[in-house]
Amino acid sequence: MSTHQRILLAVLGLVALMALTVTAVWAAPPPPPSAAVTLAWGTFERFTPSATAVTYSPSLVPEDARISVVSVSGPHGTLLILAPHGLLPNREYGAHVHARTCGALPSDSGAHFQNVPDPFQPSVDQAYANPANEIWLDFTTDAAGNAIASSTVDWTFAGRDAHSVVIHEHHTHTGTGQAGTAGSRLACLKANFK
Repeated sequence: MSTHQRILLAVLGLVALMALTVTAVWAAPPPPPSAAVTLAWGTFERFTPSATAVTYSPSLVPEDARISVVSVSGPHGTLLILAPHGLLPNREYGAHVHARTCGALPSDSGAHFQNVPDPFQPSVDQAYANPANEIWLDFTTDAAGNAIASSTVDWTFAGRDAHSVVIHEHHTHTGTGQAGTAGSRLACLKANFK
Protein backbone atom coordinates (compact mmCIF):
# COMPACT_ATOMS: atom_id res chain seq x y z
CA MET A 1 0.00 0.00 0.00
CA SER A 2 1.43 3.34 -1.02
CA THR A 3 1.83 6.34 1.30
CA HIS A 4 -0.88 8.14 -0.66
CA GLN A 5 -3.34 5.28 -0.08
CA ARG A 6 -2.50 5.18 3.67
CA ILE A 7 -3.15 8.92 3.99
CA LEU A 8 -6.42 8.58 2.08
CA LEU A 9 -7.48 5.69 4.33
CA ALA A 10 -6.60 7.70 7.48
CA VAL A 11 -8.59 10.71 6.27
CA LEU A 12 -11.58 8.47 5.46
CA GLY A 13 -11.31 6.94 8.94
CA LEU A 14 -11.29 10.40 10.54
CA VAL A 15 -14.29 11.48 8.46
CA ALA A 16 -16.19 8.33 9.52
CA LEU A 17 -15.29 8.93 13.19
CA MET A 18 -16.45 12.56 12.94
CA ALA A 19 -19.70 11.47 11.26
CA LEU A 20 -20.37 9.00 14.09
CA THR A 21 -19.66 11.68 16.70
CA VAL A 22 -21.97 14.22 15.02
CA THR A 23 -24.71 11.60 14.68
CA ALA A 24 -24.40 10.66 18.35
CA VAL A 25 -24.63 14.32 19.40
CA TRP A 26 -27.66 14.96 17.18
CA ALA A 27 -29.40 11.82 18.41
CA ALA A 28 -28.75 12.56 22.09
CA PRO A 29 -31.71 13.93 24.04
CA PRO A 30 -31.53 17.67 24.75
CA PRO A 31 -30.22 18.67 28.15
CA PRO A 32 -32.94 19.31 30.73
CA PRO A 33 -34.07 22.94 30.81
CA SER A 34 -32.93 24.89 33.81
CA ALA A 35 -35.36 26.48 36.19
CA ALA A 36 -36.10 30.20 35.94
CA VAL A 37 -36.05 31.72 39.42
CA THR A 38 -37.30 35.16 40.44
CA LEU A 39 -36.76 36.62 43.91
CA ALA A 40 -38.16 39.99 44.97
CA TRP A 41 -38.62 41.65 48.33
CA GLY A 42 -39.06 45.05 49.86
CA THR A 43 -40.31 47.25 52.66
CA PHE A 44 -43.45 49.20 51.81
CA GLU A 45 -43.07 52.95 51.42
CA ARG A 46 -44.80 55.73 49.55
CA PHE A 47 -43.90 55.88 45.87
CA THR A 48 -40.48 57.07 44.78
CA PRO A 49 -38.87 56.01 41.49
CA SER A 50 -36.43 53.80 43.43
CA ALA A 51 -39.06 52.15 45.67
CA THR A 52 -39.28 48.37 45.36
CA ALA A 53 -42.48 48.00 47.42
CA VAL A 54 -45.07 50.77 47.23
CA THR A 55 -48.09 51.32 49.47
CA TYR A 56 -50.99 53.31 48.05
CA SER A 57 -53.07 52.85 51.20
CA PRO A 58 -50.92 53.09 54.36
CA SER A 59 -53.95 52.50 56.58
CA LEU A 60 -54.34 48.99 55.07
CA VAL A 61 -50.74 48.26 54.00
CA PRO A 62 -48.59 50.17 56.51
CA GLU A 63 -45.28 51.74 55.64
CA ASP A 64 -42.52 49.51 57.03
CA ALA A 65 -44.55 46.32 56.41
CA ARG A 66 -42.49 43.88 54.35
CA ILE A 67 -43.14 41.51 51.46
CA SER A 68 -41.20 38.85 49.60
CA VAL A 69 -41.96 36.63 46.62
CA VAL A 70 -40.19 33.69 45.03
CA SER A 71 -41.13 32.20 41.67
CA VAL A 72 -39.69 29.00 40.19
CA SER A 73 -40.57 28.02 36.61
CA GLY A 74 -39.54 24.78 34.97
CA PRO A 75 -40.67 22.30 32.34
CA HIS A 76 -43.88 21.45 34.25
CA GLY A 77 -45.04 24.96 35.18
CA THR A 78 -44.58 27.68 37.77
CA LEU A 79 -44.74 27.86 41.56
CA LEU A 80 -45.04 31.26 43.26
CA ILE A 81 -44.86 31.87 47.01
CA LEU A 82 -45.77 35.24 48.54
CA ALA A 83 -44.93 36.20 52.13
CA PRO A 84 -46.22 39.54 53.48
CA HIS A 85 -45.27 40.61 57.03
CA GLY A 86 -46.61 43.39 59.24
CA LEU A 87 -49.94 44.05 57.51
CA LEU A 88 -53.19 44.47 59.44
CA PRO A 89 -53.93 41.44 61.64
CA ASN A 90 -56.62 38.88 60.80
CA ARG A 91 -57.56 40.52 57.50
CA GLU A 92 -58.28 39.12 54.04
CA TYR A 93 -56.35 40.51 51.08
CA GLY A 94 -56.25 39.62 47.39
CA ALA A 95 -53.02 39.49 45.40
CA HIS A 96 -52.17 38.87 41.75
CA VAL A 97 -49.25 39.09 39.35
CA HIS A 98 -49.66 42.15 37.10
CA ALA A 99 -48.26 42.87 33.66
CA ARG A 100 -46.49 46.18 34.32
CA THR A 101 -44.25 47.43 37.10
CA CYS A 102 -45.32 49.55 40.07
CA GLY A 103 -45.70 53.27 39.52
CA ALA A 104 -46.89 56.46 41.18
CA LEU A 105 -50.53 55.47 40.61
CA PRO A 106 -52.12 52.14 41.56
CA SER A 107 -53.25 51.65 37.94
CA ASP A 108 -49.67 51.90 36.63
CA SER A 109 -49.17 48.16 37.20
CA GLY A 110 -51.62 47.41 34.39
CA ALA A 111 -53.86 44.38 34.08
CA HIS A 112 -53.43 40.97 35.66
CA PHE A 113 -50.88 38.85 33.84
CA GLN A 114 -52.80 36.21 31.90
CA ASN A 115 -51.26 33.16 30.26
CA VAL A 116 -53.93 33.39 27.55
CA PRO A 117 -54.84 37.09 27.35
CA ASP A 118 -58.48 38.14 27.33
CA PRO A 119 -59.02 40.36 24.26
CA PHE A 120 -61.28 42.58 26.42
CA GLN A 121 -59.62 44.39 29.33
CA PRO A 122 -60.16 44.74 32.17
CA SER A 123 -60.90 41.05 32.17
CA VAL A 124 -63.90 39.76 34.11
CA ASP A 125 -64.62 36.78 31.85
CA GLN A 126 -64.35 33.54 33.84
CA ALA A 127 -62.74 31.86 30.83
CA TYR A 128 -59.71 34.16 31.28
CA ALA A 129 -59.96 35.61 34.81
CA ASN A 130 -59.37 32.43 36.80
CA PRO A 131 -56.56 30.96 38.95
CA ALA A 132 -55.45 28.57 36.17
CA ASN A 133 -54.86 31.42 33.67
CA GLU A 134 -53.65 34.05 36.16
CA ILE A 135 -51.57 33.96 39.35
CA TRP A 136 -53.90 34.45 42.33
CA LEU A 137 -52.22 34.76 45.74
CA ASP A 138 -55.10 35.65 48.07
CA PHE A 139 -54.23 35.43 51.77
CA THR A 140 -55.52 36.09 55.27
CA THR A 141 -53.10 37.52 57.79
CA ASP A 142 -52.57 36.03 61.23
CA ALA A 143 -52.70 37.94 64.54
CA ALA A 144 -49.28 39.49 63.79
CA GLY A 145 -50.26 40.59 60.26
CA ASN A 146 -48.20 37.88 58.54
CA ALA A 147 -49.24 35.36 55.88
CA ILE A 148 -48.00 32.96 53.23
CA ALA A 149 -49.78 32.34 49.93
CA SER A 150 -48.87 30.16 46.98
CA SER A 151 -50.02 29.45 43.46
CA THR A 152 -49.06 26.67 41.06
CA VAL A 153 -49.88 26.77 37.35
CA ASP A 154 -48.92 24.51 34.44
CA TRP A 155 -47.35 27.32 32.37
CA THR A 156 -44.37 29.67 32.63
CA PHE A 157 -43.85 33.39 32.17
CA ALA A 158 -41.27 32.64 29.44
CA GLY A 159 -40.04 36.21 29.11
CA ARG A 160 -43.50 37.72 28.77
CA ASP A 161 -44.56 40.93 30.54
CA ALA A 162 -45.08 40.10 34.21
CA HIS A 163 -43.48 42.77 36.35
CA SER A 164 -45.23 43.11 39.71
CA VAL A 165 -47.38 41.63 42.46
CA VAL A 166 -50.31 43.81 43.53
CA ILE A 167 -52.07 43.48 46.89
CA HIS A 168 -55.80 44.16 46.64
CA GLU A 169 -58.52 45.18 49.10
CA HIS A 170 -60.14 41.73 49.49
CA HIS A 171 -60.10 38.15 48.21
CA THR A 172 -60.67 37.62 44.49
CA HIS A 173 -64.20 37.26 43.15
CA THR A 174 -65.06 34.37 40.86
CA GLY A 175 -68.66 35.12 39.88
CA THR A 176 -70.05 36.02 36.48
CA GLY A 177 -69.18 39.58 35.45
CA GLN A 178 -66.79 40.10 38.37
CA ALA A 179 -64.29 37.26 37.97
CA GLY A 180 -60.77 38.30 38.90
CA THR A 181 -61.76 41.49 40.69
CA ALA A 182 -60.52 42.06 44.23
CA GLY A 183 -61.23 45.69 45.01
CA SER A 184 -58.82 48.59 45.18
CA ARG A 185 -55.09 48.22 44.60
CA LEU A 186 -53.50 48.80 47.98
CA ALA A 187 -49.82 48.08 47.34
CA CYS A 188 -47.35 46.84 44.74
CA LEU A 189 -44.06 44.92 44.70
CA LYS A 190 -41.71 45.19 41.70
CA ALA A 191 -40.75 41.73 40.41
CA ASN A 192 -39.58 40.89 36.91
CA PHE A 193 -40.81 37.33 36.52
CA LYS A 194 -38.85 34.96 34.25
